[in-house]
Amino acid sequence: MIIRMLSAATLTIAAVALGSAALPAAPQSAAPPSTGSRTQRDADVAVKQPGPHEGTGVTTAYPFFADSRDLRLVFRKRALHQGASIGVHAQEDDEIYYVISGTGEYTLDGKTIAVSAGTALLTRRGSTHGLRQTGKDDLVVLITYLNKP
Repeated sequence: MIIRMLSAATLTIAAVALGSAALPAAPQSAAPPSTGSRTQRDADVAVKQPGPHEGTGVTTAYPFFADSRDLRLVFRKRALHQGASIGVHAQEDDEIYYVISGTGEYTLDGKTIAVSAGTALLTRRGSTHGLRQTGKDDLVVLITYLNKP
């Protein structure tokens, strides 16, 4: 047993003295499998579109990760330029808008309120809603909802 301990101690001292070259190489693990995680920038996905849901004017849509397979969450940004709107439409599933900048009017189930930066808007299934840009600056919103499988 003392010989075994001495042998182990001798190997440790030799490894330290000679550097890691004296130790057997650790097995290399395979690269982790790709998760599909990634980043995107506004400029890479921006597309000019008319106001959705029969809205008015010109908007810029940012359909982040729209080409990702099996992604259940839809995450978008939309800039409503002067005079643009998202037309009033029936909502089939829960959807959230978050106003990043600008001012506008949000119509929910026939009632209209003023919205501005910092306002979160939850529209539940069965409601109707629309959004219209007001003021001189673009109305910019984040939009998220679950994608249908």
